[in-house]
Amino acid sequence: MIQNFTIATSAIPPLFALLALMLAGVVLVSLLLLRLRQSMLAGYFICGVLIANSGVLGILGGGASHEQISQMAEFGVVLLMFTLGLEFSLGELRFLRRLAFVGGGWQMGLCGIVVAAVSSVLHTSSWHGGVILAVALSLSSTAVSLKSFQDLGLEASPGARMALAVAIFQDLFIIVFFMFLPLLLPHEGPDEAILPRLGSLVLRGGAFVVLSGVMARWVIPWLLNAVTRTRNRELFTLTVIGCCVSLAFTGGLLGLGLALGAFVAGLAVSESIFKHRILADVMPLKDLFLTLFFVSVGLMIDIKTAARLWMPISALTLVFMLAKAVIITFVARRLGLAQKQALMAGIGLCSAGEFSLVLLQQTRAAALWSDDTQQTMLVASALSMGLLPALLKFGIPLGDWLVKRGWGRGKPVKFDAGSLRQRVALLSNHAIICGHGPVGEKLNNALLDAGVQTLVVELNAETVRKLHREGQPVLFADACHEETWELTRLKNARIVALTFPDATINAQALSLIRALRPDIAVLARARFSSDVERLKRLGATQVVNDETEAANSIVEQAEMLQGT
Repeated sequence: MIQNFTIATSAIPPLFALLALMLAGVVLVSLLLLRLRQSMLAGYFICGVLIANSGVLGILGGGASHEQISQMAEFGVVLLMFTLGLEFSLGELRFLRRLAFVGGGWQMGLCGIVVAAVSSVLHTSSWHGGVILAVALSLSSTAVSLKSFQDLGLEASPGARMALAVAIFQDLFIIVFFMFLPLLLPHEGPDEAILPRLGSLVLRGGAFVVLSGVMARWVIPWLLNAVTRTRNRELFTLTVIGCCVSLAFTGGLLGLGLALGAFVAGLAVSESIFKHRILADVMPLKDLFLTLFFVSVGLMIDIKTAARLWMPISALTLVFMLAKAVIITFVARRLGLAQKQALMAGIGLCSAGEFSLVLLQQTRAAALWSDDTQQTMLVASALSMGLLPALLKFGIPLGDWLVKRGWGRGKPVKFDAGSLRQRVALLSNHAIICGHGPVGEKLNNALLDAGVQTLVVELNAETVRKLHREGQPVLFADACHEETWELTRLKNARIVALTFPDATINAQALSLIRALRPDIAVLARARFSSDVERLKRLGATQVVNDETEAANSIVEQAEMLQGT
């Protein structure tokens, strides 16, 4: 039977066969984990581990197909770095600078010292490996942490804001570290002293910064403006991906790494009005390729070796999660957070992070440590990320217990929400207005006069710029994208108004809204009477019909004229 299966699969390209198996496995394992209310991230690792240890790789092309998957996964890292640069905000950093630089600096410093000291005592690697290991285990998973806070409805809490601030510092740190990483890895070619290599790195980095500045200031905005005027969705997405890949490729050519180039590409458009539209377009692609990345990490894990090393893996996971939680809780308390919020921040950042895995994977070929050490760190990092959501849930009753015991109430930390991005992120009980034409503008002004917070979703770049200058919370985004509704904080909104006259667009938006918020009131607009019932069937609470309103107005005006 196995022989027949081998013959059958020989006619299928190995990469396609492995991709099909991976994606099917990810779906099945993730469905099971979601039913158990666990993180899907763990499902990606589990799927990779099962495939790597089932013997299927040998049948499907072995190491060649695995290598191709790893190359595709690297594109996922590029997109991750691009979205990281895109979501990075100097304005947000300004309002969180104390927590970010003081809190993040102390966290990275203390965690790095502890890991480096343990690595030195145990002689697990050279000093180069010790530095990389210290950085890798000091990083936290921004995605898992913030998603866990959101699932618990605590994304606006001081603990979550502290976690966000530290995560911003970690992101800045890892970008700089990636730039200097080549100095810590074995150097190919003739031996050179460290200073000439450092000087060459600084020159290449300076040239890249100048080139990126020119692209960000003139080229990319001009290009996106030109593409936006065409109102072609596919061309916009292709342009965004092209800019990302081009700058990443340039960074790679200069020896700075693809990751750094992709981050700079994201940073180039992070303060533009196109940010939210780009996020909506790029996020699905990023999620797909990052799934491949996490599965490819799982492919590197050997169950037999992990089973043999279960004691050091368990000890490392327990010790570094506990140490990070204690250190971050201590730092947060020193910065003025109450005990419960400091504890939530500590637990939220106690796991390893995506960049921990990226570092371990990128330095694997350098053989800075033994295979057993590599396996121990990989499994411990993956295990910590899988445990985080459950630990954060446990942190709530633990924090309440500490408060009842009277431990460290402290002053609540206030966060300035002065930036426009901060105001959007903290919106609650607001109205979402899709479209800012004559109808949307009048509705927006009426709601603001009534004291209701509003958020406008608009695809006209000039209108978005105008609203942005006026301080109106606005997203340059497409109402037909699911990611757009996540950005609008739909779960915290009170009403949605679809002011577009196009019933097709409104129908697509309604299906997304009802999938995320079945209970919210939705006011829709229809140009023709035939579309009214269709929109009501899709879930519109009320539908305003242009034809009916125009007819009523004409009749009213005619009666007034006849009466005169």
